[in-house]
Amino acid sequence: MGDLLFLAHRVPYPPDRGDKIRSYNILKHLAERHRVHLAAFADDEADERAAEGLKPLVAKMHIERRTRSRGTAAMLALATHKSVSVTAFAHPGMAGFVDRLLADEPIEHLYVFSSQMAQYAPDDRPFVMDFVDMDSEKFVAYGRAAKPPMRWMWQREARRLFHFERETARRAVVSLFVSEAEAALFRARTKLGEEAVQVLENGIDLDGYRPAPHPTGQAPLIVLTGQMDYPPNIEAAASFAREAMPMIRARAPEARFAIVGRKPDASLMALAGRHGVEVTGEVADVRPWLAQADVVVAPLRIARGIQNKVLEAMAMGRPVVASPQAFEGIDADPGRDLIVADGPQAEAEAVAALLSDRIRAEAIGTAARARVEARYAWDARLAPLDAMLEHI
Repeated sequence: MGDLLFLAHRVPYPPDRGDKIRSYNILKHLAERHRVHLAAFADDEADERAAEGLKPLVAKMHIERRTRSRGTAAMLALATHKSVSVTAFAHPGMAGFVDRLLADEPIEHLYVFSSQMAQYAPDDRPFVMDFVDMDSEKFVAYGRAAKPPMRWMWQREARRLFHFERETARRAVVSLFVSEAEAALFRARTKLGEEAVQVLENGIDLDGYRPAPHPTGQAPLIVLTGQMDYPPNIEAAASFAREAMPMIRARAPEARFAIVGRKPDASLMALAGRHGVEVTGEVADVRPWLAQADVVVAPLRIARGIQNKVLEAMAMGRPVVASPQAFEGIDADPGRDLIVADGPQAEAEAVAALLSDRIRAEAIGTAARARVEARYAWDARLAPLDAMLEHI
């Protein structure tokens, strides 16, 4: 079906974190139908090595190491009246590769993953813009929670990034979001219609994430997974450890809380050993931790789109307690497929109730698995993409 250029703000491999899970599965889907060329940024040497795993899927590949610091990007953005997020990903090497590829190869389609990469999509080429989430709203939330001067910086970034998102959407053939909630918000803010702003949901690897035997005789285990240098995950883990865990341990004294994920912030490391808190750091595979969990929690106060951590736990048949923010965008029945609890006290009560009622916990886990099987297989979620590209 022709050549396609896939632009990504981060190497889409391995699929071990939220954005990489989505970008890898979309890239894989497209590579089965097109001759795909990939241009992506690497955060570090590990990203550069990981890109080698994508060679069987792509024709030409260009990986650019991102070296501009956040501080430098902020100063340049202030001087040029641009978004810091976009400025951080501006690189002449990436621009040069894209220009050469478009001149040398018969590129029929451009798939742009994440708003920062839209700066490389030329005005005279039709492209699909996968925003995933409405990132500017994340900075709105940061601004509400912050004090000056960071409040002003977050508010500025929200304005500048939204302006870029809106202008990008006006250039794109179609803009995609991971959930109807995100798409509806973007339509309302930009006044663009449903044909221009559509939904392409995330799926879940149903073979990779399957229910596993749950160990018996262990102290109750509560698990939170995620990238633990990401501010919303840091806040969620710290809040649950400090506020919810003492209440849970008052009813289940042996209960443990494992914070599972790479690059844990120093503030999280300082919580280890208090109120049953364990901080694992990076693990080779989160599935063994999910399999051991009596309850999986997602107590995020700031969240956008669909939380893969919730889908993964549901796919493994574990009972999940999620905040309203983490639940938003997930098509499931609260009370049957998972528990939605708002705030540390409600979360503590929900978790403690599940720990004391294993029959109900198992019933919720079973229903959760059935729900993701019916609703979140990757092939079904990505099927609309083929029709979009064919239309273009």
